[in-house]
Amino acid sequence: MKPLSALDAHAVDFILLDIDDTLTTEGKLTAAAYAALERLRQAGKRVIPVTGRPAGWCDHIARMWPVDAVVGENGAFYFWFAAGKLGKRFIDDAPTRAERRARLQAIGERILRDVPGAAIASDQPYRETDLAIDFCEDVPPLPVAAVQRIVALMQESGLTAKVSSIHVNGWFGRYDKLATTRLLFAERFGLALEGCNRRVVFVGDSPNDAPMFDFFDASVGVANVRRFAGLAPKFVTQAEAGAGFAELAQHLLATA
Repeated sequence: MKPLSALDAHAVDFILLDIDDTLTTEGKLTAAAYAALERLRQAGKRVIPVTGRPAGWCDHIARMWPVDAVVGENGAFYFWFAAGKLGKRFIDDAPTRAERRARLQAIGERILRDVPGAAIASDQPYRETDLAIDFCEDVPPLPVAAVQRIVALMQESGLTAKVSSIHVNGWFGRYDKLATTRLLFAERFGLALEGCNRRVVFVGDSPNDAPMFDFFDASVGVANVRRFAGLAPKFVTQAEAGAGFAELAQHLLATA
């Protein structure tokens, strides 16, 4: 990973960002991190969170934050707010989502029986498409082996499973953060993601960001990305979490 100072920001028009432990710090959105979002948007950049957080949160984010859209639940949908109205684009239709939620509930119950200390994530009631198992947000941190067991149980049940910094998320389907970002760019901006790679920075911190780190030439990890072996963003900030995001915003605005 190269230092952030090596990132050429002259062509960057889009900033894609994870939320938990990338924009936030210890579960809080700091004033400095939020101000960085505002400065980027005021400078004419398009700002798009790409997160594992639920539809209920993403409704608020799309409406209230200085962003152009939000990809949520690890790629299950994207939302945007324009002309005073919220727009929603789901990968699966409403009947499919409803049928799968019942199946996910049963899988979650099995995981809790098999993995002591795990819990259904507190934001689960606001989710449309996936199952989130908490391994360190509102429960004492579980060992790596327990997290791996959660992943295995999800996969045995036919789910795609991804690990964030706080949850293991599982869902039916093969979409991910990158696939739905590609769809968003095509449908909202009329751009093929492969053709505008150099115009995009992605910043994240955890394993569910791996497809984004691999795809984007200007992928950035905030410093706490080093907690996870095997992740390979091209650049890394000096600071962790929200301070690392603010560091990236300052670099982009100073060198644009």
